Amino acid sequence: MISIAIVGNIASGKSTVENVLREKGYKVFDSDIIAHEVLEDLSEKIIEAFKDFDILENGKISRKKLGAVVFNNKKLKEKLENIVHPEIKNKIKKIFKENQSEKYVFVSIPLLFEVGWRNLFNKILFIYTEDKIRLNRLMQRNNFTEEEALTRITSQLPQEEKAKCSDFVIENNRSVDVLQKYIERFIIQLEDNGET
Repeated sequence: MISIAIVGNIASGKSTVENVLREKGYKVFDSDIIAHEVLEDLSEKIIEAFKDFDILENGKISRKKLGAVVFNNKKLKEKLENIVHPEIKNKIKKIFKENQSEKYVFVSIPLLFEVGWRNLFNKILFIYTEDKIRLNRLMQRNNFTEEEALTRITSQLPQEEKAKCSDFVIENNRSVDVLQKYIERFIIQLEDNGET
């Protein structure tokens, strides 16, 4: 089994790439969904750790509120990551163990480089989308002001840096049809490389 991380900065179109790969019959997992599960599993621990902050809605952790608390505070962000990251990592390892019979297993993991999990994967596929396009997408999709969107964009490592450290790069600056062609080209490249 070859494990492949799908990486891309915010609003680069990772979900679209995931969906196309799923349609083509590949096993694709999303670390955001895994993170949701982990938040649920460890909710008591997180509520206790952040008891001095308003992170609850209807008695449950609000991802929006928690995000607002940790986003601009490095110490609190690390506090949360120290709780959830080991469990997310364990769940990814479990996915690999359970899918040993697959030729390829993809995991979408936007912050792969930021969290330093490069060695969990055999290959990295990076989705590259121009900053201007991502900014517009983010403002439309999340109803962000330009300032809010820029804050999210600049909080991640630059795309160029990540693209250099990746095994494959797919550009997503045009239509979904063009993206689909690029994904097909990537699959041919992957299969032709004899990655078995």
